Amino acid sequence: MRPRARKAPPLGIVLDPTRSEPLHRQIGEQLRRAILERRLAPGTKLPSSRLMAKELDCARGTVLLAVDQLIAEGYLVTQAGSGISVAANLPEEMLVSPSVDVPPAGGAADEPILSRRAVELLATGLSPQAPFGDPAIAFPLGQPDREAFPYRLWAKLLEQEWRKPSWQVAGAPHPFGHPGLREAIASYLGIARGFACDPRAVVVTSGLRQSIATLARMVLDTGDAAWIEDPGFRGTREGLAAADVRTVPVPVDASGFSLDAALALAPEARLAVVAPSHQFPLGIVLGLQRRLELLSWAERTRSWIVEDDFDGEYRYSGRPLAPLRALDRSGRVAYLGSFSKLMFPTLRLSFLILPASLVDAAEKIMVGVSPRASLLGQGALARFIAEGHLAAHLRRTRLLYASRQQVLIASAQHHLAGLLEVTPDPAGMHVVARPHAALAPTFDDVSAVASAAAASVSVASLSACYVGAKKEHGLILGYAGTPEVEIERAIARLRSALRGHY
Repeated sequence: MRPRARKAPPLGIVLDPTRSEPLHRQIGEQLRRAILERRLAPGTKLPSSRLMAKELDCARGTVLLAVDQLIAEGYLVTQAGSGISVAANLPEEMLVSPSVDVPPAGGAADEPILSRRAVELLATGLSPQAPFGDPAIAFPLGQPDREAFPYRLWAKLLEQEWRKPSWQVAGAPHPFGHPGLREAIASYLGIARGFACDPRAVVVTSGLRQSIATLARMVLDTGDAAWIEDPGFRGTREGLAAADVRTVPVPVDASGFSLDAALALAPEARLAVVAPSHQFPLGIVLGLQRRLELLSWAERTRSWIVEDDFDGEYRYSGRPLAPLRALDRSGRVAYLGSFSKLMFPTLRLSFLILPASLVDAAEKIMVGVSPRASLLGQGALARFIAEGHLAAHLRRTRLLYASRQQVLIASAQHHLAGLLEVTPDPAGMHVVARPHAALAPTFDDVSAVASAAAASVSVASLSACYVGAKKEHGLILGYAGTPEVEIERAIARLRSALRGHY
């Protein structure tokens, strides 16, 4: 005989509509805790959703959302004619005694035990950003201007693409991404960056980390060594770590990445990840002689180069050198680019141009093992590029960002004299501010970042970009996403924040 369900008890749920947590999550969390703490015993029958909604003074749909989630998690069960009850077969180890001190819902628990890697990441002093959802503050990195992008046009292109999508897009997408976007990228690179590209070699990804990890998994085994620039972009290290590759930081000098220094540190390495057009964060351009030496090494040793051209579209003076990919005659260079910094960050679309010899293998490998970039915006982006809108957007923002850098430099010279020295950069979306010579021996950029954040100014620490023991301290200021009218006010706030320490 089936055990008789217990009578529905008072639930004791208290909702707080002022909390950011949705009401259905508050209900679900309190019911879950009541079950785990045995205040709702196994087999206990719950009130109907209508009664619960009436008791809690909320919509019935809110209650149903919470209950459905707990049913999916196995805490509650439902049977025809008997309503909803607490599962009778919950594992004993899941349940705790009511006498055990459990922190209240939404309250603070014990400090988590973090991995060494997590502790190191927390200690890097990278830029504290504004709370998610709040307006951007000066001077966040990697943020384009939010007002310059033609969102109305973008919405129209999205609607056109998804009004009646093809089966190869909506039902059976290629592992490399939208075919129209791959063709548009190949055509665009031939015009804008000066090298021929087969659309078959274009892989659409969700970001630089995925691009690097995808390439590294195909050419290196677990534990193999890869050279990276030091200082450099942290995402490069994270992408290689995702592929279980050992990174070897190579200190850059005034001329950029040095093959001689790299060979002295790890002659066995078979992959180099470099940003030759505009090294992050120092902005160094790799000279032609060093480019040719690196290409010769890759050809001679049958090794590989990853060329990160993250902001190569933004050059304000002088002619850029040709990308490594354009100089590659042996098919050893993979080329990376991103649309997130050119258009808007939540687009989350980047691309990887594979060496021709890897295309067939990559296509087979990626069918089953590699995560894919979202297809939702890829068709619209293909139209945006093919119809010339990207080129027009880049012309506008190139002028805009050049002007913003000039305003930033002038404001820094006026307000930060004696504190920080900001050097103009002929390219990119950020500048580096180094401490005045008198302050350099004691300048701590991690504490400076924290002081700036307290004054509502977002900057990043230069030292956090280094891996080796030798570090240079300074601040990195992204200016592309900061309106000119805000720049001088933000620089003045930064001065006030630093004056308290220096």
